[in-house]
Amino acid sequence: MTELTKKRPEFRNINAFKDLTTYRLPPAGWVSILHRASGGLMFILLPLIVWLFDTSVSSEISFDRFSAAFAVGLGWVPGWLFKLVVLALIWAYLHHLIAGLRHLYMDACHAVSKEFGKTSALVTLGLSIGLTFVLALKLFGFY
Repeated sequence: MTELTKKRPEFRNINAFKDLTTYRLPPAGWVSILHRASGGLMFILLPLIVWLFDTSVSSEISFDRFSAAFAVGLGWVPGWLFKLVVLALIWAYLHHLIAGLRHLYMDACHAVSKEFGKTSALVTLGLSIGLTFVLALKLFGFY
């Protein structure tokens, strides 16, 4: 008889200012959101990618211009800001690649479990941030 009188859960609207700030997103959720954000960032920066590629392979003079953009800047954009934008592009590419491989593996191997989702998400975050850090050291001239 107690099962029949058990109170049912109440569903209510979410207050975005109060409830969303207290919600703890699991690592797989963060990877999913960042996968979309990295794809969007790469799409937005596509003209920069095309310019970087074209300038780097056209001629020796254009390659010198390409190198100078990283060293002293280009127009009103200082070199360090140019490097930060390229670093964001590097992170976006690495994260999108690794997260995409994670999704392909989960689809192909039917590896869909809560534990695998958590560990693969943490590996994805660790690899993308770690590789970005190593390439940031190279980009900013630490080695």
